[in-house]
Amino acid sequence: MSSMNALAAPTTAAAPSTGGLTNAADTEQRFLKMLTAQLNNQDPLNPMDNAQLTAQLAQLETVSGIEKLNTTMQSLLGQSSNAQILQAASMVGRTVLAPGQDLVAGDGPTDFAVDLPASAGSVKAVITNAAGTPVRTVDLGALPAGVNSATWPGDNDSGAPVPAGPYRLQVVAANGSAAVPATTLVYAQVSSVAPSATGVSLDLKSGQHVALSDVRMLR
Repeated sequence: MSSMNALAAPTTAAAPSTGGLTNAADTEQRFLKMLTAQLNNQDPLNPMDNAQLTAQLAQLETVSGIEKLNTTMQSLLGQSSNAQILQAASMVGRTVLAPGQDLVAGDGPTDFAVDLPASAGSVKAVITNAAGTPVRTVDLGALPAGVNSATWPGDNDSGAPVPAGPYRLQVVAANGSAAVPATTLVYAQVSSVAPSATGVSLDLKSGQHVALSDVRMLR
């Protein structure tokens, strides 16, 4: 038996891992077993040269490196998720500005905002009651791209105060005859937070759920 085979023999006799999950140690053990078997059964007249052996060992290092990289990435993702949860938890009881359409009348003027991807020459906010009937149209005029703040005094088109209760906000924006997509943003209080498949979710007092990444402003 050659000196290389004698050194490799203990690895051949090693017991296989009984763990249910594949890890870097299991991968290395299986690789070494296969390499040892290959060396033991190679053609003596055509033995594996150093270049082949080096290439196979390089493959082992690559597999091991990928395993370590995956472990590191999982750890970083876990830390990032924990940081987001802590950040979101600090928002409980605070008011955030996030995508939504729910407005509540009865406590004076109601603030909201309009997020535009591009400037618009004409922007109108249409407020409807619970039955879907328009009660007030607020002409916001021309607005630039980005988040634009606005206020509804809580009145109807005649200037009279509307009954207290829930209302819905819609925005129509355009440049001449070309419509400009707009996102309505409303203020709501955060009641709780929870992890979700896409990150961290905020449960709002209005009953709405929004992603932490969708929050535009905190007050």
